Amino acid sequence: MTTYDYDLFVIGAGSGGVRAARLTALSGRRVAVAEEHRVGGTCVIRGCVPKKFMVMASDFAHSFDIAEGYGWTIDATFDWPKFIETKDVEIARLSGLYVANLGKAGVELVHGRAVLQDAHTVAIAGKGEDGGDRIVTAERILIATGGRPWLPTEIPGIEHAITSEEAFHLPELPKRILIAGGGYIAVEFAGIFAGLGVETTLIYRGPNILRGFDDDVRAHLAAEIDKRGIKVILGCQHAEIRKTEMGLLNVLENGMELETDVVMFATGRAPHVKGLGLETAGVELNDKGAIKVDEFSKTTADNIWAIGDVTDRMNLTPVAIREAVAFHETVYRDNPQAFDYEAVATAVFSQPPVGVVGLTEHEARRACSGEVDVYVTRFRPMKYAFTGSDERMLMKLVVDATSDRVVGVHIVGPEAPEMIQLAAIAVKAGLTKAQWDATCAVHPTMAEELVTLRVKQTSETNAG
Repeated sequence: MTTYDYDLFVIGAGSGGVRAARLTALSGRRVAVAEEHRVGGTCVIRGCVPKKFMVMASDFAHSFDIAEGYGWTIDATFDWPKFIETKDVEIARLSGLYVANLGKAGVELVHGRAVLQDAHTVAIAGKGEDGGDRIVTAERILIATGGRPWLPTEIPGIEHAITSEEAFHLPELPKRILIAGGGYIAVEFAGIFAGLGVETTLIYRGPNILRGFDDDVRAHLAAEIDKRGIKVILGCQHAEIRKTEMGLLNVLENGMELETDVVMFATGRAPHVKGLGLETAGVELNDKGAIKVDEFSKTTADNIWAIGDVTDRMNLTPVAIREAVAFHETVYRDNPQAFDYEAVATAVFSQPPVGVVGLTEHEARRACSGEVDVYVTRFRPMKYAFTGSDERMLMKLVVDATSDRVVGVHIVGPEAPEMIQLAAIAVKAGLTKAQWDATCAVHPTMAEELVTLRVKQTSETNAG
């Protein structure tokens, strides 16, 4: 019988890797996890957590404007260095909690880059007693290295651009910024910088932002962020970036030129697989460059699994955590589990924010053979109507006409992410529109519209 140094070796200490390591160690196994950067991964260190802090900081400006309509007189200024310092302290605290929880569970934490030498052997750079690589063996290996921002290196001058990761550490708040991209990261950072008083331009090569979202959501959000002062340029992309004495000159393919202080690219993320030694261990990639796995997160190597963004299935932190739990149940508790990716709620912390769960109208018409009922409402929230603001909210229900099941919920407006978490329970449970209708409304709230929608959308109402 072969003896290994560890029962499980985890590469990557993000949310998924940490959860898998802790659960396995608590079950009495010998577990180690290697992390080349800081413990916490993308979400805690350079993703959703610090980004949410920035969203909340920037949204105060809008709140101050609304407050004036309620009789408040506010004279406020924003201190970027103070905010960055406070944010960094909190991120360090959260990272420390992850480290502490690993220790309490009995997981050995190794700070260093891990590379596979074969299916059971890992080399950790610079961690050997003589300063060389430390070589360890493991019965099973779990890869949870996440993803990294992708840059279009063919654009001349791309070296002058930053990604979302550098945006968290800018030494000073720029006066002008151009953000390239139309996905949730680009839209969120556009709202952040615009809210902090930065002259913000968003450029995207597609016909509208948030590709893959419901068309009504995309159109509504585009109109609303325009009201927040964000300049959106669609159907265009960079031809070149030139450094000048005054800043950075963005030369666009349509001939337009814009000068800004910072250029940020949010044009996608790629699985972090480079240099991991996957080929030496028999781990194959799929046609998108992600680690190929089966429904139980097992790779093409018998003793190696992968979870999270490195597999490019559904790149959300809560999903990575659920994949970690499913991995532990399958491998160490003889309870095979495959995570169900259907009806997973998600949020875009744009300004205003978006919350969605289930199918878009287009997806539903394909899945439900065209028999779909759609309910849409657009209205001014009570808070804004009082001040005369023209900001509007969107709520949309997509219903399978045959079964009456609500198969999609789409919300754009204040507190949309909070509402969608609760709506997701109903969608996941397969509740019908009749059951939604039978639920008594809470008045006066925005959410009550979700249970009072009665008029089906027609082509005429949609045109309006």
